[in-house]
Amino acid sequence: MTEILERQKCTGCGACAVACPKKCITMQSDGDGFLYPVIESSLCVDCGICKSTCPVIAKSEKDMNTPEAFVAVGADEKVRMNSSSGGVFSALAKEVLKDGGVVFGAAFNDDLEVVHTAVETVDELYKLRGSKYVQSKTGNCFALVSEFLEKGRRVLFSGTPCQVAGLKNYLKKDYPNLISLDFICHGVPSPDLWKRYVGFCEKRTGSKVKTANFRDKSESWGSFSMRLAFENGSVQCQNLHKDFYLRAFLSDVALRESCYDCSFKTVGRVADITLADYWDVSKIHPEMFDNKGTSLLLVHSKAGAGLLNAVSDGMEIKPTDLNRALKSNSAAVKSAARPKMRENFLADAKTLRFNKAVNKYCDGYYKKLFKRVIRRLKRTVFKNS
Repeated sequence: MTEILERQKCTGCGACAVACPKKCITMQSDGDGFLYPVIESSLCVDCGICKSTCPVIAKSEKDMNTPEAFVAVGADEKVRMNSSSGGVFSALAKEVLKDGGVVFGAAFNDDLEVVHTAVETVDELYKLRGSKYVQSKTGNCFALVSEFLEKGRRVLFSGTPCQVAGLKNYLKKDYPNLISLDFICHGVPSPDLWKRYVGFCEKRTGSKVKTANFRDKSESWGSFSMRLAFENGSVQCQNLHKDFYLRAFLSDVALRESCYDCSFKTVGRVADITLADYWDVSKIHPEMFDNKGTSLLLVHSKAGAGLLNAVSDGMEIKPTDLNRALKSNSAAVKSAARPKMRENFLADAKTLRFNKAVNKYCDGYYKKLFKRVIRRLKRTVFKNS
């Protein structure tokens, strides 16, 4: 056995490695920093469990119903300002935690790598709050989810659509005490690229990065910023038009190969709830817009509806038109276009200074993005003036 599936389709979710009974699969970084399964053939017994667990090969046959759509804003203003959109994830997570549950999501470790981890208290929830535009390492978390579920504890698992699908395939059965949450995903950049960006910023500042926030709203929700706090007390905060990492991410030159032909771009999902920014809220629900972040929720199951109903008193929430909401969120059903210069960018990013690599390859895409954002902001201003 030499491979589980074609390399360009592999999402790097890690479900195959955790499921392998012989532990002959390890997730190893390729030259660009993306994790892929590597099989120790001398240990492989060709049992086929890896293939039956892979969410791309063994895609769910679940009947994908049209979800219910909602617009929502959390009541806790401080939490909302530290969240990517409307602060809804934190409200859902707190509901699970209050009954002795566990919440899984992407967090920074001590080396500022993005890894999937579990929290069991509200005081730890800040670690999972906010988007991280880096592919997270799932490690052994699927197995930990299974252990908690078997002990009867309630679990909320949040991740990319492919990670949620990978978890479901790994578990092999439905659990009434599991709530899964995915989001409308643009695509995932390489952890190595993130590491090089952090190193570039540290060299310029002369200090280590202490914390990072990909969606700082100090300027506005619509023109969010990358905020880095350094150990020497200095702070760097640049919006999506200026920050070099955000420019690379939004130019699509640094995404995983599978993100350009994603198998999980559908309105119906295996997840119980899908979260996203409600980008056109100023036109569709102007009464819910204040440029501080508003959430779009797609509810796919009774379990998801039950959790949302349990927290609805703690937020402002209304039904919304699904089709209108998704017009400004095409990433729900459409993969990012693969730029021709992707390989050249990733190669040059290893040798050139980070800013020079971004300026060399991302200006054209950045200018198009800038024009789209300006048009959106102008519509918002005129609508609310």
